Parts: sequence; structure tokens; C-alpha cells
Amino acid sequence: MIDLHHGDCLKVMPTLDAGSIDLTVTSPPYDNLRTYNDSLEWGEHVWKPVLENLYRLTKDGGVVVWIVGDATIKGSETGTSFRQALYAKECGFRLHDTMIYAKNNPTPLTHNRYEQQFEYMFVLSKGRPSTFNPLMQPCKTAGKSYSWKDTNDHGVKSAKRARDEVSVVKTHKRKFNIWHSNVSNSKITNTAPFPEPLARDHIISWSNEGDTVFDPFLGSGTTGKMALEQGRNFIGIEKDAEYYEIAKKRTESAERKDTTQ
Repeated sequence: MIDLHHGDCLKVMPTLDAGSIDLTVTSPPYDNLRTYNDSLEWGEHVWKPVLENLYRLTKDGGVVVWIVGDATIKGSETGTSFRQALYAKECGFRLHDTMIYAKNNPTPLTHNRYEQQFEYMFVLSKGRPSTFNPLMQPCKTAGKSYSWKDTNDHGVKSAKRARDEVSVVKTHKRKFNIWHSNVSNSKITNTAPFPEPLARDHIISWSNEGDTVFDPFLGSGTTGKMALEQGRNFIGIEKDAEYYEIAKKRTESAERKDTTQ
């Protein structure tokens, strides 16, 4: 199922059914750094009601992945991302995890600070998340044996509890909460869309096949495309006409791909 809306999310979201969304993966406009053809105005009067509506729409046990960064104004980062995360808690969400999207290929800039290489991925949950499908990664020391016998000099003061046991490192372990990805150089739009692998991995992690994924800031449709390719239903909202048409083509193409498998 795919349900796309061309309109203002603050007007469309109240028309959607409460408790109808399993997972939201969205990347909002970032302190007006992303204006999408000047169609967006971003401030507390926008993001506060968006978070309030997301809480109403999210099922118990559902998750919102809120991917944001901060602008630097007059030499200081705005801190808007932190205010949004804290306001989400005021709305009733849990701040389940603060994840990092680390860019492998950030754009170098000339200024008196270290290069900005990451964005926050706040994982907000309505109660305890009902779904978690952890992604795994290979262990570099797979198969290596470790003895738990405490033979060092600190003896009983050691933090390691001594016991007559040998552990063997498993082949895989859970990924950590810093995810590395290349900034997309896609020619789909004149801005850098959110990397498809990050959207896909969040969708796999926090939802199951047949669940409904939502994005109130659809942009070029990356979340929708990945949701449909992973067998999820999708609802999206986009205000800008040009981006809506791009997102529509990308999600419809993904839907056709899904139905032919």
C-alpha cells in the first residue's frame, strides 16, 4: 500500500488515523538549511506541532527516527536538534537512543572549527519499542579464545570477575549506534538526498514486513522507496510540487518492482 499526499504536513497529519503508524523515518528541514524551493518555513511553530502529531499517529510500541543537524549562526550552533529531542519527551516519547549518522565524504568548508561530519538520528519510541531487528556485523576476532581466569596483578580489585571459563568470540555482533555512510551524490535532485542504506537499515531495524512506515517530509522519496522495497506499506507527505513529483515517480517505481517479485 502506498498513500502519498501533496500538501502541508501540518494540515494533512491531523486527517490521518491516530495510532496508525508503526515507524516514521524522516529528515526535517534543519534550521531552514533545507528550504526545498523556498516552500518550507522551519521554527518551533512548525516542529512542535509536527512532533505532537507524530505522537498521536504512532502506535503504542512504535518508533520515530528523527534525523537532524544544526545550523551555525553568528559562530554558534543553534542546538535546535537538542530542543526537538527534549520536546519529543515532553510530548510523551521516550528518547530510546541517540544515534549518529557519520558521513564518509563530508563537504570541506573553511572555518575555525573541525569539519562537521555527522548528524543526529534520535530514535523516539512510544513506550517500549515493540520491534527491534538488530543488524549484525562480523567480529574481527571471531573464533579467538579468552580465559576469564584473573591472572593480573590487581586481583580482587580487577573489574573482571575471575572464573574458570574460556570464551570464544562469535562470528557476528550487533552493530553500534554510529552508522557510517557516503553522502549521496544522486542526480535525482539538486540537493543531497538522505542515503538509501541508512533509511533501509532503520526500516529493517524498527519495523516488520506489512507494517506502515511514514515520512511527513517526503522530499525526493527515499524513505518511501526503501519502505516499499522492504515489503512495508508507506504514507508520505510533501509540500513542494517539484519534489512531490520526484517522490511519486520513485515510490511508484519501487511499488512496481515489489509487485513483480
